[in-house]
Order: sequence, then C-alpha cells, then structure tokens
Amino acid sequence: MKKEEIISVVEKHYLPVFTRQPVVFDRGQGAVIYDIDGKEYLDFFAGIAVSILGHNHPALVAALSRQSAKLIHTTNIFYTEIQANLVKKLVDLSGLDRVFLANSGTEAIEGAIKLARKYGLKNGGKFKIISALNSFHGRTLGALAATGQVKYHKGFDPILSGFEYVDFNDSAALKSAFDDETCAVLLEPIQGEGGIIEAHEEFLKTAADLCSQNNALLIFDEIQSGIFRSGKPFCWQHFGIKPDIMTIAKALGGGFPIGAILCNEKVAAAIDKGDHGSTFGGGPLACAAAVSVLDTAEELKLDKKAQELGGYMMGKLRDLKKEFPFIKEVRGKGLLIGMEIDKDGSAVVKKALEKGLIINCTSTKVIRFCPPLIIGKEDVDKMITILKESLR
Repeated sequence: MKKEEIISVVEKHYLPVFTRQPVVFDRGQGAVIYDIDGKEYLDFFAGIAVSILGHNHPALVAALSRQSAKLIHTTNIFYTEIQANLVKKLVDLSGLDRVFLANSGTEAIEGAIKLARKYGLKNGGKFKIISALNSFHGRTLGALAATGQVKYHKGFDPILSGFEYVDFNDSAALKSAFDDETCAVLLEPIQGEGGIIEAHEEFLKTAADLCSQNNALLIFDEIQSGIFRSGKPFCWQHFGIKPDIMTIAKALGGGFPIGAILCNEKVAAAIDKGDHGSTFGGGPLACAAAVSVLDTAEELKLDKKAQELGGYMMGKLRDLKKEFPFIKEVRGKGLLIGMEIDKDGSAVVKKALEKGLIINCTSTKVIRFCPPLIIGKEDVDKMITILKESLR
C-alpha cells in the first residue's frame, strides 16, 4: 500500500485514541529509522523509552529467530529453560526474590496492586494505596486509579476506590496521608509522563521508613526509568532504597512486549495459587527477547554509557538554554532527559520531525529525550544541530 492508503485505512478502522503524525515507518537500523518513502530520521524517542538497543540489533534479531524456530508458545502450567534464565537474571540484577512475567507495564502495575491488596488483607485488612500527583501508571482501570492525574480519569467513573494522591516530593504530605488503612506507597523514581521529574532521596526515604515502620509495602514503578536508562539497571539503585515490589516493562524486551513484577519473599508469601495469572506472560519469545536485551546491555555496559552520554547531552542542552531564553530547565538522569520550555512543545516536536529528528513532548511543555542507549556522541551532536534549527 502507498503512504496515503495506509493512513486512510488506519484512520477509518482503528479505534481513534491516538494523535498520530503523518509518517509511515518501514525499517530501522541502530538509532536511525526510515519511513516508507526512504526518508531518514534520527530516533531520540525509542518508541517511548523502549528500544534501548536501537532498531534491528543483531543480538535481539538472532535471539528471536532462534527461539521462534524452537517454540513460540506454551503455557505457565509447564516450565521452559528460557523463562528460568530470565527470572534468574532479573533476580540477580535487582536483589529481589520473586518474579511474575506479564505482557506490558500496565499489566505489571495491575499485578502489583493485587499483591499489595492481598498483603494488606493478610496484615490487618489494609487496602489504601498512596501514589503521587502528576504520576502515570497505566491505562487499565486499576493502573488508571493509581495515576494521580484527573484528566486520565474523566469518562471512566467510578474509578477504583482506595487510592490517595499526594504532591510528589512532599514528605509532610506523605506522612499526613499515611494511616492504619495504608497497605502500600506507589512511586516513580522519575516521573516520566509527568515531565521528567526526579524523586528527591529524602522523599523516597520517608516513603521507605513509613512502610517499614507500619508493615506496608514500598512499590517502585520503573517502567520508564528502569533497564539501564538512568545509568543503573534500576533507578532506585542510585539511592540505595530497595522496594518491596518493583514493576518493569518498556525496555525489557527491546521492542518485544513484556512486563514484569519483582518482589521480596515477604510479599510473595501473601499470594496464593490462582490469585493471578497470564496466558501469554513469560512466553518463550518474550523471554528470549528480554534475556538478549539484558545480556547485550551488560556486555556493552549500557549503564555507564547512559551516565556518560547523558551528562554530555545535558551539557549540550544547557548550552542551548543560553541561546534560547524560553528554555526554562534541563533535567533528568542518564538518558531520560527533559527540557522544559515556556511554550507548548508540540510545535518544536513537529518541526524537528520535518527535519528528521524524532523527539516527544510530555506534560505539554517538556521536550522528552529517551534515545536508544547505543547512540554515540556524534548522534547527540546531530540531534542538537537539528533541535537548534527547530527551536529557531
């Protein structure tokens, strides 16, 4: 099909929930992606912080090819070696004890909510979960209820009850909201959709202390910040504040759908057989993709690369701030970076796309950069050149 026909079919028949750009992508290589007409784009969005190995990485392609030739699907009623390999890798990386494999980030959040509620039920009948204003945890009804942004709730009432929201990084508000009914505190170490806002160490420590002292659970949503993007395998490792439950997804499969819930033995002891499950979660193809991503990330030391290139890129973006007074702040950690401007950022994103650069605007005025972790300094320099032209 030609470009116009492809767009026409999707617009006519796909559920109209996305605001799409009029570009049809066809193939990719590394940090570059090509549209159906052959135009080249530098990808500094990575499918919303997903494709950390870039596009068409040989290790990931080979892993999926090998596994698909052996076994594509079975069921969790049985065992597979590739699932065992992934589970062990995640346990070793995180220091947590148990893993449940799902298909997406929102599924991981739903499972984490169920774990927290079951734990609370068995420990005094507690049910309330505190999360942060401006957070984003997913679009299914449970994850939506945990999300502290009213705009996402509209039209879906009644929202699941038992959630309370506090200002992010406000320790006093968190202490005030915490009570005898609280079973868990759910936080993003970096609010991604909320505008690349990093949690203060003191706020995370307050949450950890409250949970520890009151037999509640600390949950970290690492769906966007995890898997080496922040400069560590998981962002909480910068602070040394270990959660009871962690959710991951996005980059874990390098583009293949997979999510995971990790927890300690205390949490796992509260769940019973039959309390949760998944037909496709932890399937052979998804596990093969994730093992390949983790192996390659460790081999290429992508955590160190994210730290080094992230620092380089932040410096270049802050140089732009001197030239463009409407740039208010550059912030982030590793290669999850936000540049806040005092205007609607969508015009910058659109102009950059026209010039062959894929970036994103989140929270209306924050330009978000979450490129593949395999990029080099030359990619950052090229991005800055295009961005500067787009800002002008």
